[in-house]
Amino acid sequence: MNHSVQHSRLIQIMVLSALMAFTSLSTDIYLPAMPFMQLDLQGNIELTITSFLIGFAIAQLVWGPISDQIGRKKPLFIGMILFVIGSVGCALSETIYQIIFWRVIQAIGACTGPMLARAIIRDLYDRVEATQMLSTLTIIMAVAPIAGPLIGGQILKFTSWHAMFWLLAMIGLVMFFCLFLLPETRKKSDLKITIKQAFSNYKYLFKKWIFIRYVLALTAFYVAAYTFIIGSPFVYISYYHIEPQHYGWLFSINIIGLMLMSFINKKLVKHVHLHVLLKYSSMLAMLAMMTLVILFFSHFMSLITLVVLLFVFFSMNGVIAATSTAAALDSVPEIAGSASALMGAMQYGSGIISSILLTLWRTDSAESMIVIMAIFTVLSALISMLPHHEK
Repeated sequence: MNHSVQHSRLIQIMVLSALMAFTSLSTDIYLPAMPFMQLDLQGNIELTITSFLIGFAIAQLVWGPISDQIGRKKPLFIGMILFVIGSVGCALSETIYQIIFWRVIQAIGACTGPMLARAIIRDLYDRVEATQMLSTLTIIMAVAPIAGPLIGGQILKFTSWHAMFWLLAMIGLVMFFCLFLLPETRKKSDLKITIKQAFSNYKYLFKKWIFIRYVLALTAFYVAAYTFIIGSPFVYISYYHIEPQHYGWLFSINIIGLMLMSFINKKLVKHVHLHVLLKYSSMLAMLAMMTLVILFFSHFMSLITLVVLLFVFFSMNGVIAATSTAAALDSVPEIAGSASALMGAMQYGSGIISSILLTLWRTDSAESMIVIMAIFTVLSALISMLPHHEK
């Protein structure tokens, strides 16, 4: 591989990583501010995450088929513009209803990033290379959920939460210009299908068990992951009385585990089948959460045991997300855009389930977060252990 090709690939990796990181950055940056935003806006602040995830999930189902029909880059450019507009709207919001509305607009734009980054990877690489590439992107994009809460916590020391959304608007503007560095990966010969035909792909995908089983395993795991993301600020800050600026460090520990497992997974996929990796990583996550449930209800759980076992759980995301995504998209390479959209809609839409369950089951301890996480981690593992049949 010559120098110019290596340089071009490095640029692609950096831009795709940034696109993949859009979701986590858009939410994680204001996690430390959630208790304060709730007081300021006089409303249930979890709804700002719910509304974002609803917009994020539904919009992908529209953008996916469109990208299969008109290409990957045009939807990305439109998405970045909408993200910037939504971020500015959030920064200027004075009521809970205003910020909920602008979070939906922000999400409609943000969802094009990770969804089309996955589709571009499937356009360019085969099954094993795609998994390695996704693992590489996961390692790089993990900077966002580490940096997000840390930056948010520091911003709170000097100014208000509004500044966090001004920062997101600036990042979106920079990303708009970075998109010019990406090639159009959708072949012209593949652009002959109509939008109507593209949307009919969803019916086909729901009937294709090899595809949908990977999607369901990932979705169940992400219900658990979003339960942690949404519930942890209140558990750590309100229940354990951790300072908001220090919450970011506790959150970051989990992302370091994710990065480590993504690096290991990149090596393992050369020698171990994707389905086997998915099964054992899901089982390990289940074991961690079942242990946490036992410790909690036997009153042996401390902040340290909570942090350690959540670290094990979250680390498995580095294997589960990459292997399930690559295996699912590999089963339907001819409609990767629509498949990535459906997968993304269910993956990130899972956070809607998390926020609703946490809202309905409010406790003054970690009980609701731990139990919901355990239930869906077990479900994910059970789906992953179902018999595997090659296409």
